[in-house]
Amino acid sequence: MKPARWPGDHPEEGRLLHVEPRASRFKDAHLADLPSLLREKDLLVVNDAATFPASLLGRTASGERMELRLLSHEPDGTWLAVLFGAGDWRKRTEDRPSPPVLEAGARFTVVGLSARVVEVLPPSPRLLRVAFEDDGAELWSALYQGGRPVQYAHTLAPLSLWHVQTGYGARPWAVEAPSAGLPLTWNLLLALRRRGVRLASLTHAAGLSSTGDAVLDAALPRPERSDIPAVTVAQVEATRAEGGRVVAVGTTVVRALEGRAAMNGGRLVAGESVTDLLLGPGFVPRVVDGLLTGMHEPGTSHHALLQAFAPLSLLGDVAAHAEAKGYLGHEFGDSCLILDT
Repeated sequence: MKPARWPGDHPEEGRLLHVEPRASRFKDAHLADLPSLLREKDLLVVNDAATFPASLLGRTASGERMELRLLSHEPDGTWLAVLFGAGDWRKRTEDRPSPPVLEAGARFTVVGLSARVVEVLPPSPRLLRVAFEDDGAELWSALYQGGRPVQYAHTLAPLSLWHVQTGYGARPWAVEAPSAGLPLTWNLLLALRRRGVRLASLTHAAGLSSTGDAVLDAALPRPERSDIPAVTVAQVEATRAEGGRVVAVGTTVVRALEGRAAMNGGRLVAGESVTDLLLGPGFVPRVVDGLLTGMHEPGTSHHALLQAFAPLSLLGDVAAHAEAKGYLGHEFGDSCLILDT
């Protein structure tokens, strides 16, 4: 499947492939059709995490060039991060030279910030826990002044931070965009409200989707934190009580809702938590009825996640159809709605 190479000027005009798992069928549509595919009293839940500049260029103490991609902010103030070799947006990460070897205690500088390696973590010497000398406003100011959003080699040019923000982004928790929500413009959201569809939000710290390293990629996604407001829990309960369906915008929303429920015996509870829940074949969702997501190719980690909602055989037919019809994939591509009517 070809990747979309740049954000569209009118993302709400993008294509939408509607998949109905129970009926084993699918049909072509457009995002503008989304209100007609949902029902009054359905609930659409979005991830309102804003994307922050998690790609940091720098050098080791000996002067070797490197890139550090932040993965998650830990409770003790340290950061988990992935180390990359030198390169820019034009070169795929898997084609870059190997990064320098940094051991515990090693010091380096990125975007003007001094930092040190606290520890090297399994399963790869590229996975690090790092500590910055600055914190608070000084740290975040440096990140926003010198950092960049994570880049992709299939894009036409370097991405700016505004290219990877949803229209409703709030707290800067996401190191990569919760991309399923990128085409949800305010016009489309208002059309959903006029249809009688409820809207709710949560915040989930979307991590890296890929590193170009097979060993590291096999360990993704890492545990990620979420914050589910009490009002969202109330909306889920009201939707259930009135026979509506809960539709997640993106796999991060599924992970947040289902992970929180799994911690509480199937009951959704408000609050902040960290989930290591992995979605995939055999997982039966207890909160979410449907999923709005991007187009994902077979063999990718995101495609495996979709098997929690539809069988692999159907997803294979969907992927073949999407390829034949010219659907576009990746962050700025077309959308897929997995939801029974």
